[in-house]
Amino acid sequence: MTLDRVFYALSDSTRRDILGRVARGPVAVSELAKRYQMSLPAVVKHLGVLGSCGLVKTDKVGRVRSCTLDAAPLKAADDWIETYRVFWEGRFDRLGEYLNELSEDPAP
Repeated sequence: MTLDRVFYALSDSTRRDILGRVARGPVAVSELAKRYQMSLPAVVKHLGVLGSCGLVKTDKVGRVRSCTLDAAPLKAADDWIETYRVFWEGRFDRLGEYLNELSEDPAP
């Protein structure tokens, strides 16, 4: 379930952009919202999706709500992607061998 939520959260370009900004350090929701041509409630909704899978944590101090990154849920996505690395590396190895064969064969 967590993996599904992480991939869903990452499926939107705005949420990926928000995640990239939050990865640079804590940021107030109001400051974050200024970067986008959308309403504050729309940004908060994106933050809710990122928060539901645990990628973004929010903390309220006084009237200011700040967001921080928690990259731990990305580990599940990385583990899943890693299972396919062998497949792609094998394909790249075969492509390299094929290209080497082409460069060794004299042109007709």
